[in-house]
Amino acid sequence: MRVGLFGLGRIGAFHAATMAAHPLVDELIVADPVRTSPYGRPGDPFESDAVVIATPTSTHAELIVRACALGIPVLCEKPVAGTVGETVKVLEARAGNRVHVGFQRRFDPGYAAAARAVRDGELGDLHRVHLVTADPTPPPAAYIPLSGGIFRDCHVHDFDVLRWVTGREVVSVYARGANRGAAFFAEAGDVDTSAALLTLDDGTLATLQGSRYNGGGYDVRMELAGTRRTQAVGLGPRAPLHTTEGLREPDDPWPDFVTRFATAYRDEIDCFLRGGQGLCSIEDALEALYVAEAADLSLREGRPVDVAEVRR
Repeated sequence: MRVGLFGLGRIGAFHAATMAAHPLVDELIVADPVRTSPYGRPGDPFESDAVVIATPTSTHAELIVRACALGIPVLCEKPVAGTVGETVKVLEARAGNRVHVGFQRRFDPGYAAAARAVRDGELGDLHRVHLVTADPTPPPAAYIPLSGGIFRDCHVHDFDVLRWVTGREVVSVYARGANRGAAFFAEAGDVDTSAALLTLDDGTLATLQGSRYNGGGYDVRMELAGTRRTQAVGLGPRAPLHTTEGLREPDDPWPDFVTRFATAYRDEIDCFLRGGQGLCSIEDALEALYVAEAADLSLREGRPVDVAEVRR
């Protein structure tokens, strides 16, 4: 098959290498205004059997809608669009086309095992969940005003995987934030340190923590506590943790999200190219965005927010 790729930034370049080596891909067509790739030829990605979009957020909606008009299956890196309203418009314009959104944690073996454990009742009745997403260094200053804020840009992954693993919906959010590092976060109306309490539709409580300055390395974890046992995700040998009981941080902690989730990204691409199940839909991406919107509103107004307040 012929596959088109828009965008050759960090994740786009990774996808290019993955698809060029995939047994189903005969030709890769790439488009980027400033970068080139040794893994594909320049051209129009819409002249293909499937399209992967890894461009800046502001371009996603237009590219998805154009692909749908041509009847081309799409995998787009999150988010679908920059706002809830734009996302709803893309959903309405999908016209039955196969559109998937890149929430790669669904393909991580640890998160997948946790989802099975919850579904199969191995944890008993789920009572609480804890999530962590912490970057070792902040993004460039110029990116922050365009990011949508830490809850839309970073923690939307947590919101998606929380829904996916537990099978429940988030009904309310109380979010807080702080600025402990560079001034450009506050200047953009954002925070570099985050925390939130989320209530699920069955009363389960979930807590969330995040940082743009996690000195130990890239730290992404999930803990699920039930009446039978507690299960954790992300405590492998490269987790950037040090405990007083003897666990020492590794010599090679996870440096970034691409390295940490390399297997998940490859499996996600493989599933998309083979037309498989388990990929995130626009509807699911919209639900995660609603939670992010509620968290951002809670942060700005200093109060708990029901997710129903931000629904369209």
